[in-house]
Amino acid sequence: MMVDADPACPKCHCAHAYPDGAHGGSLWVCPECGHEWNPALETTDAQENGEGGVRDAVGNLLADGDSVTVIKDLKIKGSSQTLKAGTKVKNIRLSDGGGGHDIACKIPGVGAMDLKSEFVRKA
Repeated sequence: MMVDADPACPKCHCAHAYPDGAHGGSLWVCPECGHEWNPALETTDAQENGEGGVRDAVGNLLADGDSVTVIKDLKIKGSSQTLKAGTKVKNIRLSDGGGGHDIACKIPGVGAMDLKSEFVRKA
């Protein structure tokens, strides 16, 4: 099926991107954020610049061992606790936790958990 080969939006990671028919299918459009891109150019540029890693909510490149700050109150799934905005998380590990969770960390008072990079800012 072609659905598996369709690229996800590099900006918001939406899986429902579609080719723009007006440009011969070379441009892709994200229906959620409106971002337009050419997958062939995005991959090439990222490889040439050494980019393409995990980025925080403001676009900073994250690496293992970085410290981040949570930018939004987050409900902890399966618990009545909430992770408050402004919580600092030290020594993160980049991972593929599934469901868009690309940061693994340990938070004092909460324990081990996975976070989405779109809800953190590099400290």
